[in-house]
Amino acid sequence: MVVKTHSKGRGLTGLHVGSTNVRRYFPKNISVIELQLDHLHIQCGLKPDFWDGQPEIHDPRLCAWLEAKNLRPQPMQPAVPLALIPAGNNSFRLRPVVPGVRSISRQVSPHAA
Repeated sequence: MVVKTHSKGRGLTGLHVGSTNVRRYFPKNISVIELQLDHLHIQCGLKPDFWDGQPEIHDPRLCAWLEAKNLRPQPMQPAVPLALIPAGNNSFRLRPVVPGVRSISRQVSPHAA
């Protein structure tokens, strides 16, 4: 699924998941998800309003990772799209979206015949 960075001010960068993705990928009975950020694995709590009009994930470690990777939204610039890839039960990998590539699994090696 494609999500976007979301900022609530300096030092408060998170992810805007979107209501459709929430309904599809996040059962209401979970309160915590695991995010895999490169080699870092963190658990993020989901607030009750996550399912009720505020489909955002905020966590200080997520914020630090997004800012370290220069993935936070800039003033007057569109939000940065990211891929949130299901990786098990209530677990997701977060990766930058590669422009022009629809699916990483469909990439063909330049050495393939």
